[in-house]
Amino acid sequence: MPPALRIKRYLICENDKIYNGATMKEMNDLYNQISSGFEESLKDRTPDEIAYDDAVINELKKGRNINKALKMANNKYPNEALQYDKDNINDIASHYDYLLNHESIKNKIRQKSN
Repeated sequence: MPPALRIKRYLICENDKIYNGATMKEMNDLYNQISSGFEESLKDRTPDEIAYDDAVINELKKGRNINKALKMANNKYPNEALQYDKDNINDIASHYDYLLNHESIKNKIRQKSN
């Protein structure tokens, strides 16, 4: 998982480095550099895995907790259903939280670049 990253009003915080007044291209380049490993893992997904992940993300955007989001996605895509329990739910929640934020950050950078 990439290091913590926050983009807000041209301010980027990567670990302890602060990039104030960065251009959109610089922000995009930095974010792409930091998240490149995560981006690569996204490219390896099948269309069904993408649909499943999208279903989980959509439920999280509606305010549902991770257990409910997974249950609903599992019902909709039983062949892709994740098996979860108290031992792995936090890792799964972290993954989807990062995926949700990753998409949001990419969209904001795209919008600001236009």
